Amino acid sequence: MPEVLAASLLALAALLTCARLLRGHLRRDRTQPPTRWKLPLLLMAQPLLAALLFFGLFPPARPLDAGVMTVYTAGANPAAADAGTLRIALPEAPAGTGAELAPDLATALRRHPGIRGLRIVGSGLDVRDVDAARGLPLRFHPAPRPAGIVDLQAPATVAPGNAFRVHGRIGGIEAGTLELLDPAVRVIARTPASADGDFALQGVARSVGAFSFQLRLRDAKGQVRDSLPLPLQVIAPATPRLLVLAGAPDPELKYLRRWALDAGVGLHTRVCVGAGLVLGDAPVALEDASLRRFDAVLLDTRSLQALGDAELRALTRAIRDGLGLLLRLDAPLSPVVRSRLRGWGYAVDADTRSAPVQLANTTLQSAGEPALPGLSRTVAAVQAGDALPLLRDVQAQPLAWWRPLGRGRVGLVALTDSYRLPLAGHAAIHARVWSEMLAGIARPATAATPTPPAGPIWAGQRAVVCGVDGNAAVIAPNGNRVTLAIDPASGARNCAAFWPRISGWHRLQARNTQTAFVVLPAGVGLAWQAQRRFDATAALAAQSPTVQAARATAVQRGASWPWLAAWLALAALTWWLERRRTTPQAQ
Repeated sequence: MPEVLAASLLALAALLTCARLLRGHLRRDRTQPPTRWKLPLLLMAQPLLAALLFFGLFPPARPLDAGVMTVYTAGANPAAADAGTLRIALPEAPAGTGAELAPDLATALRRHPGIRGLRIVGSGLDVRDVDAARGLPLRFHPAPRPAGIVDLQAPATVAPGNAFRVHGRIGGIEAGTLELLDPAVRVIARTPASADGDFALQGVARSVGAFSFQLRLRDAKGQVRDSLPLPLQVIAPATPRLLVLAGAPDPELKYLRRWALDAGVGLHTRVCVGAGLVLGDAPVALEDASLRRFDAVLLDTRSLQALGDAELRALTRAIRDGLGLLLRLDAPLSPVVRSRLRGWGYAVDADTRSAPVQLANTTLQSAGEPALPGLSRTVAAVQAGDALPLLRDVQAQPLAWWRPLGRGRVGLVALTDSYRLPLAGHAAIHARVWSEMLAGIARPATAATPTPPAGPIWAGQRAVVCGVDGNAAVIAPNGNRVTLAIDPASGARNCAAFWPRISGWHRLQARNTQTAFVVLPAGVGLAWQAQRRFDATAALAAQSPTVQAARATAVQRGASWPWLAAWLALAALTWWLERRRTTPQAQ
């Protein structure tokens, strides 16, 4: 036992010191008058010094409430803890708590298996410890949270030329103003926070690459109170392949072709002009093999009616195999078209009437930009139990619908003159409308790619990645490679955890592909980190039953500093007495 060994050594040292003092007293100079009180004091001080040093090294144990553990987290105030509970300090807890140190909550619970409740003091549990605390009765005593940006949602990837939106919330600051800065540190958007602290900003991704935007918070005096990096990866998407079948040329088709060419869509067009004449690209037979080359098909009502039965069956098989189809309701529906739509799960009633419609402008509008023009839609009653809106107008009424058919999707669009948008100077909105509709119905990618870790991730904190295989690895910015070990408990999700040590762009390599993600510096977003810990711990406390008190059957050592302070004071006094004894001889 360390305590027995230390006690034996200290007792031996005290006896040897007393023997030395007695021997020195017997050999003293007889011409000097003896001081009767010094020797007894020095002899009594030796065992006291040994005892104080022993208790400084091994403080006396005190009884504790064995059922409740007080856990110190970041920002904890030691005065807020119950004196009679077992106290544990996690790595992020401030120094000087006098509690038992533990690398994580799970380790602390293994050391003390009788714990039946937790008392969390500070800003809350880190993501590393949330699972260990789940299921235990828990009381939360939060510390004051720092002011700043406490929540943020931003996309990790975006296509070039597309707009991206940033949402979030601030806390602890009134009348805050948010600024979005581009990689050149120029302000590209600015907005005041609402009374509840919510805000929304929008930027545009210009070119392909990995960029770092910045979000900055200013208070009412214009002082910068918080700043967060916004890493954004601009990736050119895979080129979709679109087959356009039209029964007649019209302005809508003209501007759709122009949009497809500008967006890099692989376009193949076939337009009937009457008398058996067909314009466009080389003829494509609507067969199983040829339709597998495309991701989506765009039809109008005339081309749907002109399809032969064999072509319709091949098109339906292709849709069930994953092909997307979008039908423009640009003309009255014949009984043949209605019948074919019913075969795809739609009951549609459309006539020659049209109605005015207005789209919502969700992009940032600069000064002097023209207003959106009025558009038209076909009056159609669409009935399908599982159909979902694909496009809405400014009043949130659906203008386009989609429903699943096998592994593919069938969409209908009632908007008939979207070409007026580019004519009025709103080509970007025209491109967004058709890009979103095409993305909503096109054939999904079949290649399985690993899911990057759900952000945000800070250096030194646990991160989880799913959808990986046994050879997956994370490559740090400095080139260090960490092989991931899949957790068997994750099941079919194939998840693995890792702890990034440095910040910057990391790469997840799995299945011969690499996915980039960012690790933020540990000192960035302190208010956001504190809010995440608070939210996670408060959610656990809200779902927790009442902590049941247990009888005081456990013990924990007390603080050592009072004993060491007393030992130092007595040692100084003893040294002074010994020096005072030799002073007359020196003189």
